Amino acid sequence: MEHYYWLGLKAVPGIGNVAFRRLLERFDTPEAALKAPPAALAGVRGITPATIEGIKSSHWHRFAEEECRRLETSTARLVTYISHDYPKSLFEIPDPPPFLYVKGELCSRERSIAVVGSRRATAYGLMTTGKLAEGLANHGVCVVSGMARGVDTAAHKGALRAGGRSIGVLGCGVDQIYPPENRALFDEMADKGCLVSEFPLGTLPLAENFPRRNRIISGLSAGVLVIEAAEKSGSLITAQYALEHGRDVFAVPGNISCATSRGSNRLIKQGAKLVDCVEDILEELPGCPQTAADTPLFQQPPHTFSLTPKEAAIYELLARSPLHIDDIIAQTELTAGEVSSMLLHLELKGAVSPLPGTHYAVT
Repeated sequence: MEHYYWLGLKAVPGIGNVAFRRLLERFDTPEAALKAPPAALAGVRGITPATIEGIKSSHWHRFAEEECRRLETSTARLVTYISHDYPKSLFEIPDPPPFLYVKGELCSRERSIAVVGSRRATAYGLMTTGKLAEGLANHGVCVVSGMARGVDTAAHKGALRAGGRSIGVLGCGVDQIYPPENRALFDEMADKGCLVSEFPLGTLPLAENFPRRNRIISGLSAGVLVIEAAEKSGSLITAQYALEHGRDVFAVPGNISCATSRGSNRLIKQGAKLVDCVEDILEELPGCPQTAADTPLFQQPPHTFSLTPKEAAIYELLARSPLHIDDIIAQTELTAGEVSSMLLHLELKGAVSPLPGTHYAVT
């Protein structure tokens, strides 16, 4: 029952990711937010009378109790956004989930590249995906994809085949095997990599879940590589998220007579970097050190850090861009004294650094 109140608060109608984090900024814990008086709740931006009514009703209790029981009997766990192993790159997207359901090892600061593409990939697309995923894994880069048929599956398998890490981001609960033929891959990912989802256990792979899932694929990654995408496809949605999140977009050119290549070829026309070898990706990654061929290109940083809800509120803002202290105060639910105190704590953790003119940025 460790995360009872986290699950309960998220289950209240009207409380999305942004409202959830604002409530924690004000009240420190989900339990305190759920037990706060209506007048205090009304003082939080975006909290409507209907949301307050939902908090004060007992409807969320049943879901929280059932979800806790499901977690206890599954091999999944909950990683909250204040945890040391919550991926810090997710703070750079507009609405990071307050928690993730996780199977496997989730590393908070590893270097990752997303590989996405057609579910109906050609033999060329599958072969190219496998080779590039192996190349990334051989250089210590984690491969992120969506566990779907086609390119996604080839990307995960290529990374694992090379002995590397891979993260599968699901459009369903982490206890749902989809597609069903990937059962062995699911087991291997949970053992050697990681499966994550923001959807509750038991959530089915509904079509509307996948576009939302794609923003997390982008958020976890330093860049997105598109291989064989049709003109209207989820892969292009992921590429659009990547652009919005300030990530690099890469694309493998495909056969001009093949419908599954039109989207990726159009990305190249629009400025995505053409990729025909793994070095095309590696040379674009920021902070790319020069290493020997047999040395992993990216190493896990020496330490990670946990955050309090107030620290997380500030870190999330600074992850998107450096800010003056007055802007931090204006954009959070915190007082000037709390902001100053939290900035000091974040400096001591090595999470943020002061800049001239009372500006701050993530380290």
